[in-house]
Amino acid sequence: MSVHQTARFCNNPMLSHEKAIKRLGRYLYHTSKEGIIYNPDISKGLECYVDADFAGGWQNADAEDADNVLSRTGMVLMYANCPIFWFSRLQTEIALSTAESEYIALSAALRAVIPCMTMMEEINEVFPLHIDKPNFVCKVHEDNQSCIKMATGTKFSPRTKHIALKYHHFRSHVKKGRIHIRYKPSAEQLADILTKPLSNEAFFTLRYMLCGWGYNPTQKD
Repeated sequence: MSVHQTARFCNNPMLSHEKAIKRLGRYLYHTSKEGIIYNPDISKGLECYVDADFAGGWQNADAEDADNVLSRTGMVLMYANCPIFWFSRLQTEIALSTAESEYIALSAALRAVIPCMTMMEEINEVFPLHIDKPNFVCKVHEDNQSCIKMATGTKFSPRTKHIALKYHHFRSHVKKGRIHIRYKPSAEQLADILTKPLSNEAFFTLRYMLCGWGYNPTQKD
């Protein structure tokens, strides 16, 4: 998220961007020997964590720039509790509410999840395992209740009917039971680290949950 955000100002860098780059460099230097620690949990299958930061780049200083009201999408796809795919990007359209930005983020994430599920089904047909045929479903963790209601409900309210049809492409998969959307508190939302700057405690906690190293929230002093 930080690298993508600073890269947006390559054509007109300012002192604030220079300070941000130096801070990123210091972080990368001190963590250059660290990486993702994969510790598979066979009790867990395909899981997707998705979050959005609603108009997080808006500032009074440059309020006339429409790009500053674009929300940011963050997504992490896990298999057996191991991250296999993730991204952090700005949304291409301006969301009118937090719920709408979350719904747009959910749609973008599931565009990556659904083909992955299809690929897993095809691989299972080519290389069958000597076990019962697995049920390929994906648990999606979302921290916005209004977004979950829009994704799982069958009706549109006057406040949501303006959302473009392209953001409803996954609803049939939800109805078929291939995708289960569940509420996940923000403190446990792994994708939150890919959407905006966090406090030290939140950052180190989510980094440990995502990468398996650093601050362990389960350890006692």
